[in-house]
Formats: sequence, structure tokens, C-alpha cells
Amino acid sequence: MARYEDFYEKTLDDEARGRAEENSRDKSGTRGAMDMPMLILTLLLLGIGLIMVLSASFARAYFETGDPTRIFVRQALFSVAGIAFMLLISRFNMNLIRRFSMPFLLVSLLLLAAVPVIGTDSGGATRWIDLGFTTFQPSEIMKLAIILAFASMACKYKGKMKTFRYGVLPFAGILGVTVVLLMLEPHISAAIIIIAIGAVMMFIGGTKLQWFVLVGVVVGIAAFLVLTKFDYAATRITIWRDPFSDPQGDGFQIIQSLYAIGSGGLLGVGLGQSRQKYLYLPEEHNDYIFSIVCEELGFIGAMLILILFAMLIIRGFWLAMHARDRYSTMVTAGLTALLFLQVFLNVAVVTNLIPCTGISLPFFSYGGTALLIQLAEMGIILSVSRDIKIKKAG
Repeated sequence: MARYEDFYEKTLDDEARGRAEENSRDKSGTRGAMDMPMLILTLLLLGIGLIMVLSASFARAYFETGDPTRIFVRQALFSVAGIAFMLLISRFNMNLIRRFSMPFLLVSLLLLAAVPVIGTDSGGATRWIDLGFTTFQPSEIMKLAIILAFASMACKYKGKMKTFRYGVLPFAGILGVTVVLLMLEPHISAAIIIIAIGAVMMFIGGTKLQWFVLVGVVVGIAAFLVLTKFDYAATRITIWRDPFSDPQGDGFQIIQSLYAIGSGGLLGVGLGQSRQKYLYLPEEHNDYIFSIVCEELGFIGAMLILILFAMLIIRGFWLAMHARDRYSTMVTAGLTALLFLQVFLNVAVVTNLIPCTGISLPFFSYGGTALLIQLAEMGIILSVSRDIKIKKAG
């Protein structure tokens, strides 16, 4: 507790220092260079992800469109646009990002509320808004909005974060509204991630630990109600416990995923040589792409990719600890925690460690708008890293 209090007090400084540094930087017109390890790790994972999308989607793209590279080309185009977007955002200062954090949250809530009305249905859930040339999930935008807004609120309330009125009530209210909107879709996996990342932001912000016990009880009750009132959620628990209870139905996907992972062995069957991608494993280029990674690259290849993710996450937390102000620290830590949650939950799902949920693997799973948002998040972290260089130089 003492170490946590020391960290909390250290990061509880006024914005005056940050504004002074911002004014100084504006006068000089220069910022530090972005953090190269963070950039290189991001681009490396993105590059490997593109290769795996090409391999995993080849058969399905040919079967559905006649063009085996159709899915890969779309993902590659979004990757190029995402890199440009990431580099652009890395040039925005954090004061500007903070200024728009609350309006961004409001827009995200409105988009989430619009999904049940104008959204498109797929697989029994309405989670997407169709833009004509592509679709996107507002829940992905909401994850980023929660991090930016909660960091701004925690900085605004400062020492009041230990009280229920300021440290719990407004945050719980926003999370409650968000979860209700997500359950209308329904989108349980996004609700779980947003609740978790919201709790992380509150903890970093200084909310008392005793309030987490209360919130944990509420979440536990809500989870019980979901499992008892929503048939599809209860079915997922049953299939998780015994996928072979319905091998040709709800258990088919996880069984095929486990076949792919088991077939890979130590060294894999070889890049591009997967058998499960030939329309056996559903979502092989999306949520279950890690199964194809394990099959083609084996245990060694899969572990090397997880090590790269671990290095990226560790670097993100390092940058958070060295950020120039409280807001930058909270945002960087929140974005890094989100990355960790998504990687952990995706791998846990495809290995049947936890019940099946629709969670994509960052930089790997197919999805243009999701990839744009992920790279935008990396751009924000790179923006924070530019100010760390200024701090060191000073």
C-alpha cells in the first residue's frame, strides 16, 4: 500500500507543470523523437499479422469471392492508412487530446446507442454500423473513449478520487450506461473488457480499494443475471466445459481450434500449410487467427509472437511510468492495459481456457476499423513518448 500511495502522490501534481512544459515546447516548436522500441515492436507485430492474415484467409477468400487475396489486400490497405494515422496522432500533444476526451466519449455513447436502431445483424447480434464501403463496431471506439475520458476525470477530481461521490459515482454511472447499451446488441465480451479497463483507470486514478469490493459484488450479480437470463451466455458456459457435448453445433468452433493448435506441435506444419483454414475452422482469419498461427508456426512460433506482445506491453508500462504528467501516465497505462487484456483474452478463448467470446487479437485479426483504432492508440502512446524525450533533455 505504501508504494501505491507514493506513486499516487507522485502523479497527483497540478497541471501547471505540464502546461508550462507545453508552453515552452510551443515556443521552441520542437518535440522529442518518438520511442523507437515501441514503434518497431508495433510495426513488427503488424507485419507478422499481415502475413498471417494472408495465410489464414486465403482459402475462405477464394471460396467466397474467387479472389484469394481479397481479404489480405483490404487489411493491407487499412494497415497503410493506420500507420499514417498513427504517425499523425503521434504529433498531437496530450493537452489537445485531453481537451477532446469528453466530447469523444459523448460521441461514442451516441454511436453505441444508435447500433440497435441502425446497426446491421450478423450471427444473431447487432454490433456493426454499415458505412457502405465498410462496417465498424462503436464498441471498439468506446474502449478508447473510456480510457481518455476516465483519465481526464481522474485528473480533474485529483484528491477527491478517494471519495465515493467523485472517485466512484461518475465512473460507475458511465460504465453502467455503456454496459446497458452493449447488452442491447448483445456484446458481452466488449462489456467485460470495458468494465475491466474502467476498473484499471479508476485504480490508477486513486479510487479507494474498498469501493472495488462493492463494485465486484455488483458485477458478480450482473454476471449471474446474464448467465441465467440470456440463453446464449449459458450455452457458452456449457460448451466451454464440454465442447464435445455438441460437436456439430456450438462446440464445433472450439473443437476445430483445438485441432489446429494440437496439429502444430513444436515447430508447426509450415507457413501457409494449415489444414484447418480450409473452411473447417470458422473465423480463422479473425477471432481465431491465433489457432492458425499455432498450427503453422507451432509452439515455438506462437511463443515468439507472445514474447513480442509481452515486450510491447512492458515497454508501454515503462513509458507510462516515465510520462511527463498525470494525464499522460494514466492514458498510456490504460492503453497498455487494454492491449494486455485483449491479447490475454483472445489467446485464452482459442485455447478454451475461458468461454468463447468475440475478442480479436490486436494487429492480427482481420478488421479494418479495429486495426485503425489500435494503431491510433499506439499513436497516442508514441505522442507521450515524445514528451519523455523532452523531459530527459531538460
